[in-house]
Amino acid sequence: MRTGKAPRTLKQRAIALLARRDYARAELAARLARSGADPSEVEATLDELQHAGYLCDARFASSVVRQKASSFSKRAIVHALKEKGVDREATDAAMAQLQDLDELAAATALWQRRFGSPPADERDKARQVRFLLSRGYSHGIAFRVLREAAAAAMPQADQG
Repeated sequence: MRTGKAPRTLKQRAIALLARRDYARAELAARLARSGADPSEVEATLDELQHAGYLCDARFASSVVRQKASSFSKRAIVHALKEKGVDREATDAAMAQLQDLDELAAATALWQRRFGSPPADERDKARQVRFLLSRGYSHGIAFRVLREAAAAAMPQADQG
């Protein structure tokens, strides 16, 4: 792969990873530790990168929230950030962007983009509910989205 070149330092590997995308500090630490690096050296390198502004959990959390806001529930986004090792403060600050988000409206918009029409039978209904559940929405919201979609489709059926 990199024949003939000197091995990269831990800092160079970390910067190369950060050049591709943002990482949470814990996620990057785990990635670098898997390569067999000394944990104290990893922490020192991450401290240096954080001080230089290359590594920021708040920026990472904000980026994840923006990316996932239109396709996932608040609960699913918080869970994703927790899985990446983002601390509670950075998570709460990033989630503040979504404080005005109406979960029902977001779930309805997501359902509309994915399906667009009410389920034709129970099997289709189960599939649509599973989809919304997989995106972190509660059973209550999933069934309400489908009920409202069915109610909205009823007047159109009567006119036809």
